[in-house]
Amino acid sequence: MATKEFNPNDWLNTVAPSPNLPKASKAPIAPSAQISLDDEIEQLVTAVESASVDIASSYSDWLDMAFALSDALGEGGRSYFHRLSRFYPSYNDKEADRQFSACLHSKGTGITISTLFHLAKQAGITIHNSPISPKSPLGDIGDLEEIDNPQPEETLPTFSQEIYSLLPDLLSQVVNKAKNFEDADLLILGSITAISACLPNVSGIYDEREVYPNLFLFIASQASAGKGRLTLCRHLVKPIHDNLKQLYSLEMEEFKRKQNEYVLDKKNNEQPVEPPIKTLLIPGNSSSTAVYQMLNDNNGIGLIFETEGDTLANTFKSDYGNFSDGFRKAFHHELISYTRRKDREFVELERPRLSAVLSGTPRQITSLINDTENGLFSRFMFYKMNFVLSWRNVFEKKEPLDEYFNQLGQQFFEFYQTLQNSHPIRFSLTKAQENEFNAMFEQMQNDYYYMFGEDILASVRRLGLITFRIAMILTTLRCMDGKAIAPVIVCDDNDFRTARIMAHVLLKHTEKVYGNLPIIDESTRGSGQTVIRQKFFDSLPPEFDRRTYLEIAKRLNMPPKTAEKQISRLCEKGKLKHASHGNYSKP
Repeated sequence: MATKEFNPNDWLNTVAPSPNLPKASKAPIAPSAQISLDDEIEQLVTAVESASVDIASSYSDWLDMAFALSDALGEGGRSYFHRLSRFYPSYNDKEADRQFSACLHSKGTGITISTLFHLAKQAGITIHNSPISPKSPLGDIGDLEEIDNPQPEETLPTFSQEIYSLLPDLLSQVVNKAKNFEDADLLILGSITAISACLPNVSGIYDEREVYPNLFLFIASQASAGKGRLTLCRHLVKPIHDNLKQLYSLEMEEFKRKQNEYVLDKKNNEQPVEPPIKTLLIPGNSSSTAVYQMLNDNNGIGLIFETEGDTLANTFKSDYGNFSDGFRKAFHHELISYTRRKDREFVELERPRLSAVLSGTPRQITSLINDTENGLFSRFMFYKMNFVLSWRNVFEKKEPLDEYFNQLGQQFFEFYQTLQNSHPIRFSLTKAQENEFNAMFEQMQNDYYYMFGEDILASVRRLGLITFRIAMILTTLRCMDGKAIAPVIVCDDNDFRTARIMAHVLLKHTEKVYGNLPIIDESTRGSGQTVIRQKFFDSLPPEFDRRTYLEIAKRLNMPPKTAEKQISRLCEKGKLKHASHGNYSKP
């Protein structure tokens, strides 16, 4: 149960979820004539004690364990929490007491006792004939889905259950229409990415460079899995797009009028200049020159919003439309140059501010991004939706959501106009936040280097910039709630915490997508992959236990948590066999 990246005091004021967000259902306990729930938990805890294993491999797991026990047993779960927590090497009884008390007073988190059995099962602990269906610690699935349709072994985490009560009001209203936690994540990510293209005059300093809020997002899921709801987020910025189109239409009418006057009397009239195309939304199937021209005509600002990822992938494969390099440059607002054939004009786009919202199947990601070395990969936020075999009641609600999101879009449009007319706004973190930010990403960088080598470091490092931008967007949206629009706005503590939580979850999703991308030739991999991981595997004896592999990891300066994850990966890939609890062998 590693706590390096987390501060338990952050969780002492854990808040209850918004009453409008669907809560996770408790799994019904199948009737049992032999034992009660108390007896089952006692059996499980005793089995854990016999195995002397820490079933909470991370701080979030430890937190979920506390929520699960407090939800099921109330104060009666405290002793079990201590008994299970004692197997963490740095266990502190006072810290555990504080954590359990905080969870005890936080109601409606959606974490049920099924989570405890799920954590135990992951650690190799099960009890005979347990009637409780294992549940993902961060799941949000109803009774039918939990009992009849168990989740895949690796369920990717969500973040909305931890942050939705911390959000600015606009995003809270967005989340109020979510069907579950995963849907809430999708709506939050889609909204902030679309909004990231529409915060004029807002910037911050990151690594000695001025940066704007722009983000790139890819939502990945199987067909018909629910990613289509991402289009609702487009309504938030549609009034801005429509307003720009209307301005362009008026300017074009005036141009045509002056053009007619010029044709009739060239001597007394000056030839008019055709107005630039005003737009926010840029079609993904545009040619590279068209994309750059639209950005140039709109002061470098644009948003690509495509619900089929292969639209952009097919464009990148064409000779006329491959602006992948421009995409990569735009992420850092680097200069893009191009030539307009019509006027034989050389154009330089100095500070492009492009945002992108894409969705598609996992296979469409590989169509867009060829391999792990493709620079586009590290510039995107990835969110992979979990597969759930269930049929949703499609007649549950009769009112369409489009009008609701249109109204939110009008609210944001008024705020957008205010920002347009304001002075430049500089976003910054507090000194304490900067220190915590640096410590968090240093730890992430070390952990992921030991797990994956150098290839994934670009994603970890650029996630730092993404996290900074997310915090910038959230704190700017606070100004809609009455916070003053000052020349300098300092990151709200809730927004910093939200961005941190999102970063941890996004990195897990990035890790999953990374594992599915084509791998470059092993001989070209970085030393972290070829040396550290290979040396760890080579050092493992034909048969070994947990203590042995942790001792080997210690000699290689590999963190215990990283070693545990590496062992799990080797088992998944068939390079190791999990003979019994805590015992492994090489095939």
